[in-house]
Amino acid sequence: MKNTFSDKIIHFYYNLEMKITLPEGVSVMNPFSTVEIKDLSGKFYRKFYKDTLPRTMVLGINPGRFGAGVTGVTFTDPMRLEKDCGIINSLDKRSELSSIFIYEMINRFGGPEKFYSKFYLTAVCPLGFVKNGKNMNYYDDKNLEKSVTDFIVTSLLEQIRFGIDRKVCICLGEGKNSEFLEKLNQKYNFFDQVIPLAHPRFIMQYRLKKKEEYITAYLKTLGRQMQ
Repeated sequence: MKNTFSDKIIHFYYNLEMKITLPEGVSVMNPFSTVEIKDLSGKFYRKFYKDTLPRTMVLGINPGRFGAGVTGVTFTDPMRLEKDCGIINSLDKRSELSSIFIYEMINRFGGPEKFYSKFYLTAVCPLGFVKNGKNMNYYDDKNLEKSVTDFIVTSLLEQIRFGIDRKVCICLGEGKNSEFLEKLNQKYNFFDQVIPLAHPRFIMQYRLKKKEEYITAYLKTLGRQMQ
């Protein structure tokens, strides 16, 4: 099957380039610069997206260095990539908190096959950032946010053309991430509605005792998009 959802995703990620001036000490994290990650992520996308079905977009912040920054798959660390998605890899099996939450939720939803047939999981900014060896969000530095905005707009427009259902977008991150996306949405009309949910890392780091409540909230919101 030609021109599938997976073809479009792979073409998009493999050709990502960020030609901007970065603040001092900040570097871009692009996992797709290596053949191994292109191969692994390609296997993932062909396994779960080799069709032409429309999907609802679910947007995180930007890739982290233990999840998508390693595997090239949003909110998917090497352990989840192998154990839950069936993509065998030789990457360091270090867990990422966000990935643990997301895959617990996905398995409760009905498993990766069912989830990915309905949703396209990506990020507001599809490439990540590192400063002093630590993850950095695109909005942590106002100069970085300003510099990366055009790249984000272009990236969102290209991904929407994959076959995204534009009625609703789900934004993971109820604070700065959703505020930034809402402002862009008001200007560019990407989606009819943006629905924010708590970010998985926030839940796992600060609200772990209420994890079940958050999983229920996720499943309720995601379930509404399937009606």
